[in-house]
Amino acid sequence: MIGYVTVGVDDIENARQFYSAFLPRLGYDLDVSDEGLGYSLSRPSTLQNALPDLYVRRPFDDRPASAGNGTMIAFQVPTQALLRDLHAAALSAGGQDDGAPGFRAAYGAGFYVGYLRDPQGNKIALYCDNLAEPRRAG
Repeated sequence: MIGYVTVGVDDIENARQFYSAFLPRLGYDLDVSDEGLGYSLSRPSTLQNALPDLYVRRPFDDRPASAGNGTMIAFQVPTQALLRDLHAAALSAGGQDDGAPGFRAAYGAGFYVGYLRDPQGNKIALYCDNLAEPRRAG
């Protein structure tokens, strides 16, 4: 199980605007510290395994942050409508569109996804695979 993911950025404030545009609506709480940003899901006291946190930090080696080629973080969204709203909010908060929300021929008929780049260039996916939601035709 993944315990946490760290994304390197050079501008913490731009990153805060971007990630805070959608993560709180997915249940993530923000903790700001001298190290950077920490987004975590609330955990019931009975939960044994950790839910993965997202840390947004300047690189520890003090070199410029860079986006990993082929690296992507995906966040599950409960409905397609919310996914569209969150994608738009992230774009308004400094993100770049890397694939508008919709179905993709390469994926299953119920997999609805939108892609973004954060202000640093890190790739983010928002996806919905809720069986109660509409499916791709054909």
